[in-house]
Amino acid sequence: MFQVTFPEVAHVLQSLQSSVAAAESHGCLCGALCTTQQYSVESWLDELVPDAGEDPDDARAPLRLLFADTMRALRGDEMEFQLLLPDDDAPLVERATGLSQWCQGFLYGFGTGGAVPRDQLSGEVEEVLRDLTHISQASVETGAEAEEEEQAYAEIVEYVRAGVQLIHDELVELRMAGDASRPDPSRLN
Repeated sequence: MFQVTFPEVAHVLQSLQSSVAAAESHGCLCGALCTTQQYSVESWLDELVPDAGEDPDDARAPLRLLFADTMRALRGDEMEFQLLLPDDDAPLVERATGLSQWCQGFLYGFGTGGAVPRDQLSGEVEEVLRDLTHISQASVETGAEAEEEEQAYAEIVEYVRAGVQLIHDELVELRMAGDASRPDPSRLN
C-alpha cells in the first residue's frame, strides 16, 4: 500500500535531523488529516523538519509519497488505510514502541490539526481517543507466550487502524465546516 517503507521513512527523518520518530510522524499526519480537510504536505513537513530550508535533492520525496499514499487510503473507499509501523520481523518491543509513538503522534496531530469541539464528538470517537491515549502510554511486558504477545499486538494494531478510520469518517462534516470557516491563507496578502 505504501510506496515507501518504514525503514526508508526513518532514514529520511534521521538524515534531515528531525526529532520526530517515523511512526510518530505518520500518526501526526493521520491525526491532522482527521481534523483538517485541507491539510497540506508542506504543513506536515514543517512539523517534522521545521528548519529544513532549501532541499535541492528533495530528500523529503519519500515523505511526500507517504503523505499522498496516506491521504488516498484514509479518504478512499477501499479500506486500504494502514499504520506505518516497524516491520513484522522487528522485535515485538520495537514494534510496540512504534505503536505507542504512532498513537502519541496521532493525538498531537488531532489536537493541533484543526479545532474540533468536544461536544461534537460522538461517544465512539471519544472512546477511541481515550484508548489511543492509553496505548500511547503503554509499555511492553515480556514473559507471556510469544504467540499470545504477537496476537495481542496484531489485535491492538487492527483496533487502532479501524478506530482511526472511524474517527476520520465520522468527522468528515466537521472537517468540511471547519475548513470553510478558516481564512484562505492565499488571500491574506
